[in-house]
Amino acid sequence: MMDHMPVDTADISAMPRGGPDASCLDRLLHTDRREYLDREDVDPRVRRSVVRALEWTGDVFGNHEKFAKLALDEVADVADPRILELGAGHGGLSRTLLEWHPSARLTVTDVDPESVAAIGATDLGSHPRATVRQMDATSLDAADGEFDLAVFVLSLHHLPPVDAARVIAEGARAADKLLIIDLPRPPVPLHVLRLAAMLPWAPLVPFVHDGVISSLRAYSPSALRALAACADPPVDIELRGGLLGPQVAVASRR
Repeated sequence: MMDHMPVDTADISAMPRGGPDASCLDRLLHTDRREYLDREDVDPRVRRSVVRALEWTGDVFGNHEKFAKLALDEVADVADPRILELGAGHGGLSRTLLEWHPSARLTVTDVDPESVAAIGATDLGSHPRATVRQMDATSLDAADGEFDLAVFVLSLHHLPPVDAARVIAEGARAADKLLIIDLPRPPVPLHVLRLAAMLPWAPLVPFVHDGVISSLRAYSPSALRALAACADPPVDIELRGGLLGPQVAVASRR
């Protein structure tokens, strides 16, 4: 936990993804291009292929289980936790949480109506402890403290700084804790090597195309602290990991 002064959103809007103290080289590793997932001008089949690839990698590499464990650790002392998943995409995390916790209640949301419809057509749509809703993570249709935990997984990098700061403020308002799990922003030499390995495949494979852009848009720990400093009322943020594995942040109101 750290004390911080509020940061004006006008200042944060131009912040590089490497944070206010990013090096000149880190500032070059940035793009304003959007991923296929965020573009309405892209063939829906391309967007769906990226979602399927994300779900496949989550299954193969055990991400759903890893992220579910992180989430349940945050509500270990809550008997019947109320959990809000933001930007659920395919719903794999919520499905795992429901399987692992016999009394957890999940509200599964996404801002994209196509994703919400697809999730609702699965077993989550009829699960007695799940509610599937369309919801904008930057402006939550939820009361203060309505949830014990909100989770936002592999999605924060999609948002520009002002919107990312709003998600942190809103998540910490609507839930006792907001758990953010996102891509790490590696040191510049490692970042360049990773991009060099991915770039030849980016024009051919939509999932890799989005992966390159995601890497360039990932927030550093310094950037996450600055985003939390924008919240009103103030939000504390605890950072974990993020060098090679996922970057984890837990935000809560003071």
